[in-house]
Amino acid sequence: MARGTQHRKRRTGPNARKPLAAAAVAAPRKQRPPQWQEQLFFQRLRVHAKWAFVLLALVFGLGFVFLGIGSGSNGITDALQNALNFGNSSGGTSISSLEKKTQKDPLNAQAWRDLATAYETKQRTNDAIAALSSYVGLRPKDTNALAELASEYNQQANSYAQDYQNTQATLASQIPPTSSFAPPSTTPLGKAFNDPNALQDPISTTLQQQLQTEQQTALANYTTAQSNAEKTYQKIVALTPSDANAQLQLAQSAQAASDSKVALAAYEKFLKLAPQDPLAPGVRSQVKQLKQQLAAATASKSPSK
Repeated sequence: MARGTQHRKRRTGPNARKPLAAAAVAAPRKQRPPQWQEQLFFQRLRVHAKWAFVLLALVFGLGFVFLGIGSGSNGITDALQNALNFGNSSGGTSISSLEKKTQKDPLNAQAWRDLATAYETKQRTNDAIAALSSYVGLRPKDTNALAELASEYNQQANSYAQDYQNTQATLASQIPPTSSFAPPSTTPLGKAFNDPNALQDPISTTLQQQLQTEQQTALANYTTAQSNAEKTYQKIVALTPSDANAQLQLAQSAQAASDSKVALAAYEKFLKLAPQDPLAPGVRSQVKQLKQQLAAATASKSPSK
């Protein structure tokens, strides 16, 4: 009996009981979240629509990229503007291609006009003047281009005037002490101080001569630029004789070029065309001043009795 009982205990079958350890490791049953969590929007997304988080992340990411959020730019707007402005760039490649175009076809007026605009964008005044001069040579009645050319001449003159002033300031710093601080002329040191060939530093002398040459060159360039501007305004006035503004610009340019006669005639023409202009009182003052200067110059040239 004992053996049979032990034998029955070792039998296994479909109705045999599972060990306690196996029951302990069985997978726990998934519990449903509480009702209050089910009512939360993001909890419901997490449980029922996890793919929505991926979609939201993608939308926010694309928003940062295309809208440029936090990057200091306008995102897709900047990209579109860059694409639209790519062909209008005035960079080195565009200037180079325009230069080749004018060299290939020197009679292409539009190519010269485009090249001048590209030079102006890069503030290459001298090159812009050359290109505009070529253009107006092919289109001599284009008053807008002539006015632009005259403006470039004025800008060039201002640059030369600045060079002149800088050189003058450098020369002033090289001037030796004035005679009020010099020793008495009767003393040996005073005689040496007043002798232009004595106490001269060869390096300082060479530097002063170089600066004087640069100053004279700047003055000559300034005079030439102002004269070119005056001639350009004269062409504009010839094409538009009833334009009061053109007469005023001619007068101012001629006065800057020390051409008093042309300046006086242009000022008087301006007053005839626009006597009630707000600038008329100042122009009348300039007319009076120029007449006095011309009268003084005539008197100085006339032979004394």
